[in-house]
Amino acid sequence: MNIEDFDFELPEELIAQTPLKDRTASRLCVLDKQTGQIEHRHFSDIINYLHAGDCLVLNDTKVLPARLYGVKEDTGAKIEVLLLHQEEDDNWEVLVKPAKKVKEGTVIDFGDGLLKAVCTEIKEHGGRTVTFTYDGIFYEILDELGEMPLPPYIKEQLSEKDRYQTVYAKEKGSAAAPTAGLHFTEELLQQIKDKGVEVIFITLHVGLGTFRPVSVDSIEEHTMHSEFYRMSEGASEALNNAKAEGRRIISVGTTSTRTLETIARDNNGIFVETSGWTDIFIYPPYQYQAIDGLITNFHLPKSTLIMMVSALAGKNEVLHAYREAVKERYRFFSFGDAMLII
Repeated sequence: MNIEDFDFELPEELIAQTPLKDRTASRLCVLDKQTGQIEHRHFSDIINYLHAGDCLVLNDTKVLPARLYGVKEDTGAKIEVLLLHQEEDDNWEVLVKPAKKVKEGTVIDFGDGLLKAVCTEIKEHGGRTVTFTYDGIFYEILDELGEMPLPPYIKEQLSEKDRYQTVYAKEKGSAAAPTAGLHFTEELLQQIKDKGVEVIFITLHVGLGTFRPVSVDSIEEHTMHSEFYRMSEGASEALNNAKAEGRRIISVGTTSTRTLETIARDNNGIFVETSGWTDIFIYPPYQYQAIDGLITNFHLPKSTLIMMVSALAGKNEVLHAYREAVKERYRFFSFGDAMLII
């Protein structure tokens, strides 16, 4: 299958640069995956499409304020560091800019000595391993010094850190937000629970690879990035019960979907308490084993995420819905509007 099959025209002014004041005020494009029928609603209407007994699965990962600005201790040269993931103790894999200025042994100072990092290993494409030194609690220092690592297509500064965080974010570790969840408020989630919908949390720490473009013409040749996931015993039992009873499982976001499909694929359609790394690549004609519906944002042209969505609802149907969304002036990507595929 060719990468060009997943392209669509998107005017740049439709890329949302800031979040709406009311999380639930986003628009909602509802796509019936059986008929291809499209409805235009608002996200607060999502409750009308959820039924008592449904399982709504959310990713409770928490985005780290992972972008740090420091200086080389010896020369004062400015260095930008982006945390990717914690390897062990205070050792982290990071990206640095400009990479040519950071050699093994380079010491970077942040916040006038509040936090320091020494480079211990050079990796490809600007990657480094660093060891942090500090007094106190690392994540508290990171909250003070770090900035949210917004996607590259967002050019404006974020005035409130929490707006690039879901209201249920709990497990620290993401370099990007599971953006489909940004539309929920605590009040809406309570209304959903009161309707009899079972709300279940799993964890997948989103990596920057989610923004990496597909650089091959044939998508079958693309190598997918890996991300860490975890499912608890309680979540697996609840999901297995739903499957056994014929109740719907509706995933919030592509990150939750990657986790659910990985676990179902690796365990013959059964959910188990587990953790690990997934590099699952979902594209047509993949047959979903775990989910019945999906709440998601609108994705980049030719991205692995639009391929994943197309595997659920059909490539032609999804691209038709995207063209309709463009015509209706929906807001796209991380701070944009939402789609429900059901």
